[in-house]
Amino acid sequence: MNKAFKFRIYPNESQKTLIHMTLGHNRFLWNKMLEDKQKQYELTKNILHPTPAQYKDAYPFLKDIDSLSLANTQLNQEKAFKQFFNHKQDFPKFHSKKQDYGYTTNLVNNNIALLKGFIKLPKLGEVKIKQHRAIPNEMILKSVTVSKTGTGKYYVSILYEYQKEIKKKDVKESIGLDFSMTHFYVDHEGFKLDYPKDIQTDFNKLRVLQRSLSRRIKGSSNYHQKVLEIALLHERIRHKRDDFLHKLSNAITKRYDLVSVEGLNLKDMSQTSPYYAKQISRFGWTRFISFLKYKLETQGKTLMVMDEWYPSSKRCSCCGDIKTDLKLSERVYHCPSCELHLDRDHNAAININKEGFRKYKLAFQL
Repeated sequence: MNKAFKFRIYPNESQKTLIHMTLGHNRFLWNKMLEDKQKQYELTKNILHPTPAQYKDAYPFLKDIDSLSLANTQLNQEKAFKQFFNHKQDFPKFHSKKQDYGYTTNLVNNNIALLKGFIKLPKLGEVKIKQHRAIPNEMILKSVTVSKTGTGKYYVSILYEYQKEIKKKDVKESIGLDFSMTHFYVDHEGFKLDYPKDIQTDFNKLRVLQRSLSRRIKGSSNYHQKVLEIALLHERIRHKRDDFLHKLSNAITKRYDLVSVEGLNLKDMSQTSPYYAKQISRFGWTRFISFLKYKLETQGKTLMVMDEWYPSSKRCSCCGDIKTDLKLSERVYHCPSCELHLDRDHNAAININKEGFRKYKLAFQL
């Protein structure tokens, strides 16, 4: 199994220069390989598989940085094309200077080491690090990803490999979660979890700052100062949201053995309404499910994601009849067959919990 630990680093000026150079050269290589692949396909309908070594003679500045970072850039692009051909993501895009993609290097001949207060990295040497948690001794270091945020902070994500025998746990407690636009979720017992108010307050501040930015002259010092303020607030929101999602997913994992969630096509949903698009981007539902997934798996527990076409909202949780003419504006579910009156999201969460348990029995107990 693999696990990554993310720490902040404090490089000196020469190390910062080399990090920027490495990020820039890897971005150049990605864009150049992608351009060559597109041209080759247009001419011959064949896929080109270039390597970094093929570009070093024409572009000798690529020799100045860590060669393993270039090799990982090539591997990442190959994975991106594989995902595209498997219809799992869009066609790979060119990398922009305005976005940080980081670079990854691997452990070879002890070129990476976590020391007391420092981390040893290829080409960079020893970089000051703030290690806020201990690494278990049985874990084996595999690779490190160096990144820089829009606010000028530097981080390393250290990937470790470890062996752990995971025993599948029997289901004693289960929960069904239905995503809500007004709350964060509604569970099968009718509990509605609200999104943290302080994050909503920060979004209001963000709207004011963005409105202020629109009045600035692009390229001026006031404009760049306001861009930095917005980037800092985005970072603050992201950290608060991740903290909320991690704590919530951890609490659910500790209490329940089976978690069933609503399967949603959030991309299509966000296109139906500007309000939906804003709420979906703010809440981070997909990120929440990913946190739940890996935390449940490490505990031997199970996550069940419903098919996006499963009619959780239209099905009566009491008699099972499906109300095909249910409108989105109807917030209370009324069943014409058994006269059930229930909150729409509560009804859906009950159905999700039942369907998740049914799918679990089919998958693991046949």
